[in-house]
Order: sequence, then structure tokens, then C-alpha cells
Amino acid sequence: MPERLADEDVTTADRAVPCRVVVCRDCCCGTVKVRGDHAAQTARLREIAPVRISGCLDVCEQANVIVVQPSAAGRAAGARPVWLGLVNDPDATEDISAWVRAGGPGVADRPEILDLYVIDPPRRVGTAAL
Repeated sequence: MPERLADEDVTTADRAVPCRVVVCRDCCCGTVKVRGDHAAQTARLREIAPVRISGCLDVCEQANVIVVQPSAAGRAAGARPVWLGLVNDPDATEDISAWVRAGGPGVADRPEILDLYVIDPPRRVGTAAL
């Protein structure tokens, strides 16, 4: 995991580009196949950060899938997107929200509870940009 940046290392411009969140909402994620209030989950995440709704991210067995993309400061610290799977309850959504609000990958330490949700991204061309 990348080193956490000290406040004095994060410029005002870096703070202006927050983490972004990608939420899969296609064939399995966000459907009746997976329990949970998907609209509430998306709305909660949108309160904290920009959210992009994605088509299938090709890890259906891990539905619901959320990808937390690092901010500019996080990328500068070497952080990569963090893929989270089986995010199917409000407590997990709150843990993600708290981490993103704190700065997300490369800026804030990931809460240990989220280690339970970390998954490997699929190895395909369509997800390389995440």
C-alpha cells in the first residue's frame, strides 16, 4: 500500500480532484440477483464523491462491485484503483464512504475492514482504464 501523504504534501489543486467511485450496475450488480438497496448505495456514495455507473466489470461472482479510483494526490503517491466486491450491505458502503471522504487510496489508510472486500480486477482490455 502506498505511503500516506502528509497534509503539507497535498496541494490545493490536488485536493480539488477527489477520489472517484465506479459502481457496477449491469447484469448482476445492482439487480434483484443481489440483495440490498442499490439505489440507496449509489446515492450515499454520490454524497461523498463523483460516481460513475458502469456496465459489467466482468467480475459478476463478486457483485456488487465498486472501484475506488485515487485522487490526483493519491496517484502522485503511487496509488492504483482499489476494486471491492461483495459490497452488499449499508455498513460496507459507510466504510467505503468514510475512506473516500478521508482521501482514499494513497492519501488515507484503507480501513482494515475493507480488506475483506478487496478483489483482483479482471484481466481484460475494457477495464484497463479504471
